[in-house]
Amino acid sequence: MVFVQNVIAVVFVLGVMILIHELGHFLAAKYFDVRVEAFSFGFGPRIFGKRWGETDYRVCALPLGGYVKMAGEQPGDEHTNDPREFMCKPRWQRLIIAVMGPVANVFLAIGLLLGLFMIRFERLAIQDQPAVLGDVDANSPAAKAGLREGDRIVTIDGKQNPNWEDVTMRIVAGVNKPIDLRIERAGKQFDVEVMPTAEPSTGIGYTGWSERVPIQLGEVVAGMPAEKAGLKPGDILAAVEGQAIYSRHKLPQILQQAAGRPVSLDYLRNGERRTTTLTAVLHQSGEEGAAWRIGVALMAKYERVTTRLSFGEALRESIEQNSKNATLIFQFLQGIIQRRMSPKSLEGPIGIARLSGQAARQGSTDLILLMSAISLNLGIFNLLPIPILDGGVIMLLLFESLMGRDISLAVKERIVQVGFVFLMLLFVFVIYNDIMKLARG
Repeated sequence: MVFVQNVIAVVFVLGVMILIHELGHFLAAKYFDVRVEAFSFGFGPRIFGKRWGETDYRVCALPLGGYVKMAGEQPGDEHTNDPREFMCKPRWQRLIIAVMGPVANVFLAIGLLLGLFMIRFERLAIQDQPAVLGDVDANSPAAKAGLREGDRIVTIDGKQNPNWEDVTMRIVAGVNKPIDLRIERAGKQFDVEVMPTAEPSTGIGYTGWSERVPIQLGEVVAGMPAEKAGLKPGDILAAVEGQAIYSRHKLPQILQQAAGRPVSLDYLRNGERRTTTLTAVLHQSGEEGAAWRIGVALMAKYERVTTRLSFGEALRESIEQNSKNATLIFQFLQGIIQRRMSPKSLEGPIGIARLSGQAARQGSTDLILLMSAISLNLGIFNLLPIPILDGGVIMLLLFESLMGRDISLAVKERIVQVGFVFLMLLFVFVIYNDIMKLARG
């Protein structure tokens, strides 16, 4: 059932992206009076379609892309010097036709968030709060740099008083790239450098710190001290032995130090503060060994702020978020080119299907957010100067404009062949990468 949902979701998501992208090319071509022979969803053999006027609107067997076939567009096409052929149009018109596909995807990304934010604008409250560390994982880059719970990030790479969104934007694409921090601790400030590593499952930057947020109980194990003391899932931990809790590590650390002695625990339930006393028991775990435990799972509690934005506010927020996402995309590409980041972080068709299915099951908001991100990625990817992509066409047109003459047909054919081989190798890689991710779970 999940597989079927994933397939339906990815066909819908990619279908919208492809149609909008090709519609951008199509409308620009029609505007400049270029004869369009085919508007295709998918590649390969034609399954069905309908001819309206001079254009065959078709659906083909491989729904992993699409194309608009314009008369005389490809190097090997027969050229009759018809003024409506693509190559007979001025270079500036051909350039606009090529760029309008990616531009349409960018407009779609902005439009999707614009519409969503006018209906429902949701943010994690922590995103706009000062960057105070609530947790630092042992042996993480942050721990090795000497950072501790309660430290506040005063500057990050020159950005003054960053909130958590600013910090996250600099970390996720910062694998193996030193990040300069100014830290405030107990009223004093000092400088430190942190080198994010790659998070194993995603390949994005990892520092080992987390935000200062309330810690709540997840599962409460039957028969263990926490259940006997009356603790329930959803309770928010306030303090242990008088020390405020903003870290998943605080309670386990104090339990180990107590070594079986009773400890006092303050917690909140429905806004009411309560106090209990617990005595941990020595519990053997196959992975972690023997430790003093009370039988609870701890997790961060993130508050969400939900509202609606006016048209102007929603447009401004949509453009800002898409600008930040575009910056991240280029930072990821830069990291891959510099070999700081692994191309394994890329998602292929299988990965997109999995993400699309998950987003669809979580609701329309998550699906729209994913569609906006994929549309922006598709637009930017197609602008890369790779032969056979729109960016490759644009690059050749600009090069020809500088030369003042057209590149020979034989050279263009060879460039297209190289571009096709490159894309096929990339396609095989991302498919293999998706399969390996599935195998690793």
